[in-house]
Amino acid sequence: MIKYSDTKNVLMESNWKPNLQDVGTPNLYRELYSYDSIPKIAFNFRQTPMEIPSELWITDTTFRDGQQATKPFTSKQIVELYKMMHRFGGKKGIIRQSEFFLYSEKDREAVRACMELGYDFPEITSWIRASEKDFELVKEMKIKETGILVSCSDYHIFKKMNLTRKQAADKYLNVVKMALDKGIVPRCHFEDITRADFYGFVAPLAYELMQLSKESGIPIKIRACDTMGYGISYPGVTLPRSVPGIISGLRYYGEVPSEQLEWHGHNDFYKVVTNAATAWLYGCSSVNGTLMGIGERTGNCPIEAMAVEYAALKGTSDGIDFTVIKEIGEYFKSMGIDIPDRTPFVGKSFNVTRAGIHADGLLKDPEIYNICDTEKIFGVPPRVAVDSHSGLAGIAFWLNSYYGLKNADAIDKKSDTVEKIKEMVDREYDRGRTACMSDSELEMMLQSVNPDLYNKLKIKQ
Repeated sequence: MIKYSDTKNVLMESNWKPNLQDVGTPNLYRELYSYDSIPKIAFNFRQTPMEIPSELWITDTTFRDGQQATKPFTSKQIVELYKMMHRFGGKKGIIRQSEFFLYSEKDREAVRACMELGYDFPEITSWIRASEKDFELVKEMKIKETGILVSCSDYHIFKKMNLTRKQAADKYLNVVKMALDKGIVPRCHFEDITRADFYGFVAPLAYELMQLSKESGIPIKIRACDTMGYGISYPGVTLPRSVPGIISGLRYYGEVPSEQLEWHGHNDFYKVVTNAATAWLYGCSSVNGTLMGIGERTGNCPIEAMAVEYAALKGTSDGIDFTVIKEIGEYFKSMGIDIPDRTPFVGKSFNVTRAGIHADGLLKDPEIYNICDTEKIFGVPPRVAVDSHSGLAGIAFWLNSYYGLKNADAIDKKSDTVEKIKEMVDREYDRGRTACMSDSELEMMLQSVNPDLYNKLKIKQ
């Protein structure tokens, strides 16, 4: 059959209609997933064209998936983080939606408090079990969209649910119809998609859901969930691990519009950010993540990483306020959530150099060793950590950055003050010290070697 493509604006051949393959035994892709070895990456060298949607955005699952990996948030914490997320995403709503649990009164209290703020973005959505009672709760809370679990690999269908593919598909379609009957937008979470039979189950189910969407006039959404982090972004990789293949296949065979398609990944194999960006590039409008990447096991895709990726791909921030990342990181720390020192954009060691040769370059021109103008963009100026390797340049850079000295006021690395502080630092390490010098220690050294300058700078602070 030949039909016109609204996305590619040409006639395209389509000789295959997705049909469910109701197999008697599960397809567990044992050649890829033997369980007793690292999962394998296989290639078929089929090239999938990129098809970048006209609009890209980010969705949030901090208060659902993310919260499951930490101690439960209080209602106040949820509201404060939601406010920050609103400012972070900007007026255009690049952070488009945020999903919430509705099970407990505490959950519902947080949702009501966030709703009372009256923000257009992030839109509040929910995640529920497939039950009549939960759908009534969504309706009662006046939430327009809800996530529904749609496990799609044979690992889940056969091993966890003890169903056949046909039984699972019928169950899912009935649940979606229940949502449609109540006027709720269903977001179908295709769990474990990177171990699922794409042509035998995923594409046929997606196709049937899109037929329901057309009949009802309600935009049924599909969230492709890389539950175990198996997704691969490389071109020419075979399904079910190919992110380009999954997204393009859902678009082409499942007939899912880009704006109804979402990617959700985990970081088990360090691929979560690249996989999410790849989903964007191959036709998925929405990528799902959490603040600071919190989440089950190795975590979800960090929203702040995708905000930076968005600006890099689009060439504009579109109103994203990157300075809020620092605030979110500090708030997480106050909640007792650990932020590793080397976390990009927000970690304690972000844009901190310890090498003297790097510090010397920063003194001459920050652009030499700083990734971008981190002070302007993230509100975090480049810094140095003073230790046995910092040298004169490192100490001079610390003085200038710590006290905000620029241009004519900046202290030269060849000054007597810097040389005397270096002598004191060297003595510390000659005695066997291994830790970096703290700011307070360096302040005391400055006060010791040049009390007049110390007093002058303290007054300026």
